[in-house]
Amino acid sequence: MTTSQQRRRPEDVAERVESLLAQMTLAEKAGQLTQLFYFDLPPQGAGEGGLPIDLSAQPAMVEASAAEGRVGSLLFLRDPAEINRLQRLVIDGNRLGIPALIGFDVIHGLRTILPVPIAMAASWDPQVVEEGQAVAAREARAVGIHWTFGPMVDIARDPRWGRIIEGAGEDPYLGSAMAAAQVRGFQGPALGSPEHIIAGPKHFAGYGAALGGRDYDEVNLSDSELWNVYLPPFRAAVQAGAGNVMTAYMDLNGIPATGNHWLLVDVLRDAWGFEGFLVSDAQAVHNLLTHGFASDLTDAAARAVSVGLDLEMATDDPAYAHLPDAVEQGLVEEQVLDTCVRRILTAKLRMGLFDEPFVDEERARTVLADPAHRQVARTAAQRAAVLLRNDGDLLPLTEPSSIAVLGPLADSRRDTIGPWVFDQDLDETVTILQGIRDRAGADVRVDYAPGLPPAYRVFPSMFDMFGGNTPPEPEGFDDKAELERAVSLATDADVAVVVVGEWQNMIGEAASRSSLELPGQQLELLKAVVATGTPVVLLVMNGRPLDLRWAAQNVPAILDVWYPGSQGGAAVADLLFGDVAPGGKLPFTWPRTVGQVPIIYSHTISHEPANQARRYWDEESTPLYPFGHGLSYGRFEYADLTLDRDQIQAGDEATARVTVTNVGDRPGDEVAQLYIHQRHGTASRPVRELKGFERLSLEPGESRTVTFRLGPDELRYWNAATRDWVVDSTDVDVYVGGDSTASLSTSLSVAGSTPGLDQDRGV
Repeated sequence: MTTSQQRRRPEDVAERVESLLAQMTLAEKAGQLTQLFYFDLPPQGAGEGGLPIDLSAQPAMVEASAAEGRVGSLLFLRDPAEINRLQRLVIDGNRLGIPALIGFDVIHGLRTILPVPIAMAASWDPQVVEEGQAVAAREARAVGIHWTFGPMVDIARDPRWGRIIEGAGEDPYLGSAMAAAQVRGFQGPALGSPEHIIAGPKHFAGYGAALGGRDYDEVNLSDSELWNVYLPPFRAAVQAGAGNVMTAYMDLNGIPATGNHWLLVDVLRDAWGFEGFLVSDAQAVHNLLTHGFASDLTDAAARAVSVGLDLEMATDDPAYAHLPDAVEQGLVEEQVLDTCVRRILTAKLRMGLFDEPFVDEERARTVLADPAHRQVARTAAQRAAVLLRNDGDLLPLTEPSSIAVLGPLADSRRDTIGPWVFDQDLDETVTILQGIRDRAGADVRVDYAPGLPPAYRVFPSMFDMFGGNTPPEPEGFDDKAELERAVSLATDADVAVVVVGEWQNMIGEAASRSSLELPGQQLELLKAVVATGTPVVLLVMNGRPLDLRWAAQNVPAILDVWYPGSQGGAAVADLLFGDVAPGGKLPFTWPRTVGQVPIIYSHTISHEPANQARRYWDEESTPLYPFGHGLSYGRFEYADLTLDRDQIQAGDEATARVTVTNVGDRPGDEVAQLYIHQRHGTASRPVRELKGFERLSLEPGESRTVTFRLGPDELRYWNAATRDWVVDSTDVDVYVGGDSTASLSTSLSVAGSTPGLDQDRGV
């Protein structure tokens, strides 16, 4: 054990924290609880670049705060030399030499860009997710970042909400598995592990249920939805050891999440035993005033710190600068601040910042260039792709002599990597066009035409301030001529690969939509290409379901490739040519149209279930593709579903086994999924609930037995009548198959109901 590691032992950390705390003034304590953005941007007027304020003067304000010991954390820094410079400024400006904690939005990679998080969830492969975030953590730590504002673990059931792209979709079981995997990837075996960073799951809690899918708007959730759907991924992240949690912007049931005692104290601290530190989202403490919750910034600061909000994330004029006034006015006791400061200092000591506050800039360059990281990204993109349709086995492509690649997204490096990236190297990004050309080789003619101009947002994105975020307007673009050229190339090709989707600035934060239609003229291009009679493969670049009703009826092969990352084009080519088999599954229910939203697989039976598919008079009320759907190049059959016992006592467990066989003539990947339905009990329960999954790779003719556990964790639920966790005395239908419509079933009887099978009891 090194001297630095010895100093990170819990008893040594606690002793040093108390020593520092005893020497700190009230103003210094407030400084430790303040995190400031550092934006180095050109001058711009308010409203330019999607921002309400001009941030060009902000660096000077931050540096002045650092020099005076009024800041404990900085964010949005990624250059190692700049991080070292500012870290020196912070340490020199602090009377006790306390370093800054550096945070950054490492959402799906830093230099090596992974597929977007919703795509990683579509892999249904926690190991791949963990490996990907370990690469992201290694790169981040190398440049001097200590902490990421991720994973985002908000359940999202309304695809109009742009931040659906950052999470794992609609299901709490899948979402919990992905949350835990990301925490393990970011943090490693323990907080402070070498080449790892602090994980900060967000946005606690309910943010994904914004009214109308409108980002930042209020959220109103029943207790049943909160406990059974929206809170489980957060609890999984906490149980995985997350060192930080970020609060949400919005009102939750009328109380701003950032000032919500029940949420932050009763649930997170007391019920779940979370011991890490809490940070607000940007300006969320300020917004306690905006919400009409606090009377002024002093009141806002006092109320936030009183519910254990340890660190305020602010752009300017931090509310926590008013904490000394709040103490003097009797709005909060100084010992409350002390508790928060202890958590911040503990995190810094456990991360080794007092011993090694600076980074090796030369080593950072080596780590960022590691080719092994690119292979991890390529594998992740391969495993994330979801084959939605493959009529006539058009895929994989078999020795075409000519391919027409069409659509502007096919050759857009910036869109290939998706949103929420800031340190990318576009020169090394492999587009779909480049990937196909590289894989096809010189003997295959690959022609390209965009076919249409880019589409644009009505209202700009706040991320436009960073440059290169909006697609450039092509000079001299003739819409009619370019469409005709695309059609001509398709006519002369053996196969046409059409790439459609949303430009990356159309999804993410502040990127909600009122429609799910393909932006711009993309559907027109697709219809014109299909009309040529040339076989068409449709590639969808997206982070939410889009309106593919026409394509689902008229295009033989549809592959959802998401925003696949740095190596996305290479991975897509691997899939198209059959070098690897697709095996991803949808992490959400794919609606036919926006009018169905929200539509989920885990609804209750409700009234008149026989007409569930006819709730609308003008169109089926069934999804275009069900939750868990995804094809492969193999074909799979499920058989011999058994339970090791057909009856258990509440609190005991049973084991389900099923045989999965690849009955196709090509290797393939499948995700075996187990669902349950409780027939009766003390509450109505959903028609299906995911309770187990395992991804398999099977050769033709190969069979494998998959085992699933059914115990208290799978059978319990939070009951709104008893206001407790229960396992009912009931009969449970058990289904196993390749998606949420699985038909192979058996049943399990549960005798003797058991309440309170969880530490959350009584909250």
